[in-house]
Amino acid sequence: MAELTFTVDDIVPEPYAAAPTLLAKLRVEETTGERVHALALRAQIRIEPQRRRYDDTEERALLDLFGDRTRFAQTLKPFPWLHASTVAQGFTGPTEIDLPLPCTYDFDVSGTTYLHALRDGEIPLLVLFSGTVFTRGTTGFSVSAVPWDCEARYRLPVGVWRELMESHFPGTEWIRMPRDTVDALAHFRHVRGLTSWDAAVTALLADASAVERP
Repeated sequence: MAELTFTVDDIVPEPYAAAPTLLAKLRVEETTGERVHALALRAQIRIEPQRRRYDDTEERALLDLFGDRTRFAQTLKPFPWLHASTVAQGFTGPTEIDLPLPCTYDFDVSGTTYLHALRDGEIPLLVLFSGTVFTRGTTGFSVSAVPWDCEARYRLPVGVWRELMESHFPGTEWIRMPRDTVDALAHFRHVRGLTSWDAAVTALLADASAVERP
């Protein structure tokens, strides 16, 4: 029976992807000498927020996720970020596999909110592997599961995430709103004769600030 070990050597932006995508460079090794004819690999990538420190600016940006610093002991728990999959061709011993990690800039996703809040440093990741291994058996191909305890850790530089998002959304952020809100904002923009969505939001904020002044 094949026995596999996994290591994440690097995670880099995929420069030619149409949507934001990171590329995890995996080292996979079969340790018994048996030939693997194919590997259908799945991975869950989890963020482990308790494995790094946060400055005051980051703490404020993470209030919605974790509360203030007094609650970190209870709230900083690992949570899922991405799911990914790929199929690797046959190999014996060690091999290298590229695992695409499709990313979103949707701020309703906890992982996006967390990553956007970080200024610098590293993002502690835990990659949990699963999938199917195809090897040669005595009567043909043999199929076995990737053991549930196969995992690897990696510390992704925050700069890599920011580089990825800046390349796809230069100088901008994305916020999802209900259709009724967008319709109302469009009407406000038309009535005021504003030329952009940014101008409409800026005008609304200016109006709100004027109301708040004594």
